[in-house]
Amino acid sequence: MTTIVPISEEDPSLAIVRFTSQLAWADAGPEAAEPQVTRLCREAEESIVAGRWVELATLMVTSADLVSSKISEKDLECTYTIICSLVKNVTSPEAVLEMVKVIASKIVQQPSDKASLRLKILFNLYNLLDHPYARFQVYMKALELAVNGKVTEYLVPSFKKIDSFLKEWNIDIKDQRELFLAIAKVLRENKSLAKESLNFVTKYLATFSNEDTQVLGEAKEEACDLLDMPAIAQLEKDPNNAPIYQLLKIFLTQRLDTYMEFQNANSGFLQTYGLVEEDCVVKMRLLSLVDLASNESGKIPYASIKNTLQVNDEEVELWVVKAITAKLVDCKMDQMNEVVIVSRSTEREFGQKQWQSLRTKLAAWRDNITNVISTIQANKVTEEGTQSSSATQGLTAR
Repeated sequence: MTTIVPISEEDPSLAIVRFTSQLAWADAGPEAAEPQVTRLCREAEESIVAGRWVELATLMVTSADLVSSKISEKDLECTYTIICSLVKNVTSPEAVLEMVKVIASKIVQQPSDKASLRLKILFNLYNLLDHPYARFQVYMKALELAVNGKVTEYLVPSFKKIDSFLKEWNIDIKDQRELFLAIAKVLRENKSLAKESLNFVTKYLATFSNEDTQVLGEAKEEACDLLDMPAIAQLEKDPNNAPIYQLLKIFLTQRLDTYMEFQNANSGFLQTYGLVEEDCVVKMRLLSLVDLASNESGKIPYASIKNTLQVNDEEVELWVVKAITAKLVDCKMDQMNEVVIVSRSTEREFGQKQWQSLRTKLAAWRDNITNVISTIQANKVTEEGTQSSSATQGLTAR
């Protein structure tokens, strides 16, 4: 086992570069290794003298990553302790964020190798930082490592402090969504923490308000998952909350006609929850058009759009353009034949039916590739046979 022992007044960063580069090049032999070790140490010295700390950190983590599986946990921790301490040499917020990105990205790159130690190293880096947003970035990397390295148990206790973390980090809505969703997925892995997972899914969904269709589409998958949760599914049988569940299900899986039936049967319900009827109709028309694009065989007749969206002939193309603008579909309009030719559409949900469709498409793709390979091989054999026959004839002629 190799152990780092300081034996001189050499700069700790330079000592780490020398140690890791010597170990990385050990198998190449002295003749090949010495020039490389000298080069790396010279680059490190130049970075130290010039104060190029991000450049030095990049060099150090690259070398450390190459030898992480060859050294003990004690040596790996010592190596990264010195690397992480470089953040104290950086003053500008931009440089701090850049260095954090460089270091943290390398730490999480090999989650199966000493995962719990790597998580500890990230915690140490977190505690060295004064920059709030840099701390948030490190925490997100810790979540990533905890999931991929299967060490989530070390991070779960910190979830109780998320509210205080949010005040400290002062992150925007987009980052909050990313955080809540990441935590919910961590908790979802543990069946005993299903309630806590639901709490963070709720926090995630609560960040969406009156955004456009594309932004709201981000929440679709998590909202679909909510329907399968016992705590949500029970609303369907609750007389007081059944309409809420029904409306959620309509927006996730149904078309405009079902929504209109619900609205007519529950007059005044939308206003109770602060929903605007016109906005709901617009969204349902777009979702219904997406549904048509997913279910039709690549072509949607204008008449189908007119009937499904309950619009006039003149409005059909307008709604297609709206769907394209919202990036819900990619398509072309054949005005002469009055059909919409769909090349891509967003799935409203991705369940068993969608997986089966994907499986069918992949199987067809595989069969097509197999046929192409067979054709190429057959042509190659034929060509080789022709060339052999021509050569034989040439010899006979001579």
